[in-house]
Amino acid sequence: MNECRIHRTVCWFFQLVAAAILLHTLYFNFRGAEESVDIFTKLGMEPWGRFGSGVLELMAAVLSLSGRWSTYGAAMAVGIMAGAIASNLKRLGVVVNDDGGLRFALAWTVFLAGAVVLWLRRSELPWIGHRFKPTTCVLADRTESQILENTPPFSRGVDWQSPV
Repeated sequence: MNECRIHRTVCWFFQLVAAAILLHTLYFNFRGAEESVDIFTKLGMEPWGRFGSGVLELMAAVLSLSGRWSTYGAAMAVGIMAGAIASNLKRLGVVVNDDGGLRFALAWTVFLAGAVVLWLRRSELPWIGHRFKPTTCVLADRTESQILENTPPFSRGVDWQSPV
């Protein structure tokens, strides 16, 4: 990945968002919460589907939090959440157990966060990453004065009122 501070910060933000949601839902999967058991029963995958998806989510979260392997974690998160979204759309419905669509929204959040990380780290993808140049940041090599030179005056706090 490019060494641009902006890209690193954005990438880590989305990695943390995805990992936090994945780790939070693990508690319910492994504890055997009523909602999780009900969901996997409707899918015909209780209990092994619940444990299997929990292990995969744990792996995705841990890989997302590691700097070197975060691309693989993001790819796993996108794949797992694609399955969760498809399950909601085909069998479960958007609102499951009167949750107001929260699980569906969280699945989309993890999916999109993983997709952003994959896009920012696309040059690190195995088999196809060599086709992409590393992401370059427009602001990476500029100083603050160079950035301010190219910005319109109104965005620098200059008051352009006409004289009275």
